[in-house]
Amino acid sequence: MLRMTQARAHTQDGMTLIEVLVALVIFSVGLLGAAAVQLKALKYTDSALMSTQASFIAYAMLDRIRANSGADYALASPGAGGQAPVHHQDVHDFNQSVLGFGGPSATGHIRQDQGLYTLAITWDDSRAAGTAGGRRSLLLSSRAGVDSEAAR
Repeated sequence: MLRMTQARAHTQDGMTLIEVLVALVIFSVGLLGAAAVQLKALKYTDSALMSTQASFIAYAMLDRIRANSGADYALASPGAGGQAPVHHQDVHDFNQSVLGFGGPSATGHIRQDQGLYTLAITWDDSRAAGTAGGRRSLLLSSRAGVDSEAAR
């Protein structure tokens, strides 16, 4: 009987404090890693949202250009409302949409070369880039109107 109580005295009855602390450190490092992954995901989701919004704005403007293919959108001055031609209102709306989604540093340009329209939208994407002044651009080109060579 004496042997049994001596054997029982040498067995471990639970975890030591050091084991608990090591487990907490490992758990904490895992949580910090998960938080870092979540933060990166939020940054890139925001960047993807901005790219999608820029794409929607550019495609909407191209639809307006195609609907009014006789006007020269590259030369239109951005005027608002009144008796201004439709393409002036379209350019004004385009510029307001670009400023609305990208803030005051965002820019939008329309260039036309022989029926090929190129829209450029640039905005500040420094949050996803991780550096100050990180700019991003979307370029979209499309032919508008009837090509006189192809119509023959």
